[in-house]
Amino acid sequence: MTPIAPFAFALPARTAFGRGEAQKAPAAIRALGPRGVLVHGANPDRAAWLLQALRAEGAEVLPIACGAEPTLPMLEEALARAKAFGADWVAGLGGGAVLDLGKALAGLIPAPGGIMDHLEVVGRGLPLAAAPLPYVALPTTAGTGAEATRNAVIGLPEHGRKVSIRDERMLPRLAIVDPALTDHCPRAVTLASGLDALAQVIEPYVSCKATPFTDALVRPVIAPGLRALKRLMDAEDAQARDTMAWVSLCGGIALANGGLGAVHGLAGVIGGVAPAAHGAICGVLLGPVLAMNRDHAPDPVRVEDICREIAAGFGGAAADAPQTLADWARAAGLPGLQAQGLDPARHQAVAEASLASSSMKGNPFAPSAAQLCEVLRKAG
Repeated sequence: MTPIAPFAFALPARTAFGRGEAQKAPAAIRALGPRGVLVHGANPDRAAWLLQALRAEGAEVLPIACGAEPTLPMLEEALARAKAFGADWVAGLGGGAVLDLGKALAGLIPAPGGIMDHLEVVGRGLPLAAAPLPYVALPTTAGTGAEATRNAVIGLPEHGRKVSIRDERMLPRLAIVDPALTDHCPRAVTLASGLDALAQVIEPYVSCKATPFTDALVRPVIAPGLRALKRLMDAEDAQARDTMAWVSLCGGIALANGGLGAVHGLAGVIGGVAPAAHGAICGVLLGPVLAMNRDHAPDPVRVEDICREIAAGFGGAAADAPQTLADWARAAGLPGLQAQGLDPARHQAVAEASLASSSMKGNPFAPSAAQLCEVLRKAG
């Protein structure tokens, strides 16, 4: 028998999954204290049901809008408002950007120092000096899995970078994954976020950091996820929404407890220099990165396994699966990197910068800048 190497894993304190679970959120959140911050997306109407229900429970609530992927100036402004309010808890209702801003606020409101004490790369990257406020995450897209991760990604426009605030205590106190909150999500968002969710179950499976725990989570959901996303590009389907919500949650848990790879290693850098959504970047990189790993990984058996699943779901030969997936995504409406705002003249700099990313260290082999430039060319 093959020995099992030591590994550890961390999860949200409690996770509730299923249709109707969101209706239990107001009472569960109010039990955490009388005052709190509700982070929501650009349209406050979509959060009105939760805001009204929390106030009906007797809570005093400060709503904060997050209309784009959070940047340092956005975080600074939101943090100043939240600290002045005196919150007992933070809740996030929205996509990955909303959940990340909420997670950052929950971590930083009690922190005695400044934001730069805890930002990685450009700051001191210190662990939080005080325990975060209780955080409740309610995702409305099936993509990032941010309801199950221990970091918050923050953009630094002046540096052209995205970096994280990271601490195991930033895992949500409660994650409520109600697939009904994703019903009728716009088609383009469904496509980009769905491909991100698939990348986040595929990359941990082929990662050199894979563990029995992450394998058990991600391998069973890859094929159902491929089928569900394909179905949602054809028609609205509640069962497919349920599947994608589960895929996204599994991916979030896996990435928080294992490794990712070149898709996310490149995406983190591209997101700092191009005005593109994270999911769309990951989606267009997934096929070319699979092709690179199949051709260059020292033991590509897991990549070949994924290629067979793609062929089974989308047709064609397993040998052509990375291109089949890329072609399908483009036909479904996913733009290439150049259309997303990445100038091909920046490929070399992006490739070189991504080599130092933490995600790249999980790739099944260590790619060269030239190999990554070829990925970017194919994704362009």
